[in-house]
Amino acid sequence: MESGEGTSRIRVPLPKRKVNEMFAIADQMLGGRRVRAICEDGEVRIARIPGKMRRRQWVREEDLIVVQPWEYQDDRANVITRYSKTQAMYLSRKGQLPSIVDVFGTSDDPVEIGDDSGIFASSDDDDDGIFGDEEEDDSLFDSPDGDDVDDSEIEEIPDVVDEEPPSPEPSKSIENTDFDDDDDDMDIDSFFG
Repeated sequence: MESGEGTSRIRVPLPKRKVNEMFAIADQMLGGRRVRAICEDGEVRIARIPGKMRRRQWVREEDLIVVQPWEYQDDRANVITRYSKTQAMYLSRKGQLPSIVDVFGTSDDPVEIGDDSGIFASSDDDDDGIFGDEEEDDSLFDSPDGDDVDDSEIEEIPDVVDEEPPSPEPSKSIENTDFDDDDDDMDIDSFFG
């Protein structure tokens, strides 16, 4: 960036169209100096990060990069350069990025921020039948008069139960008797030689 008299200019190199360079978004890091990139022509290519760039500029997911597709294998490409977030936002504001790679939110299209999966849906669109129909009303917390069980089937249980306390069993006392050890007859030295 160059700062002049009150204005700031960002110098951003653009892809060289003569040698078939194009914008791309780093979609997924694959490891082994490879990245899956979504290119501006709509193709998904496996891009190789060169060694001299790998040591100086780190490519991360969702970065704006410039790739050059291989001439002999169109689904592969080389990463030429990586743009910083500031440079990518500048290119997006100036309208230099194609719509497929303009994910930086400053394009003319309004970006909807929200839940597309429908997890947090509103209450008026609950017609999937998961919780049952409204006519089938399970009143779990109704009054006790609305039980489905007949009173004739319920057996009355007396309040007082006559039980005998359990009798203590005769406990066997462990007497300190001589411990009969059959191994006393054998000599320990016979084990060792």
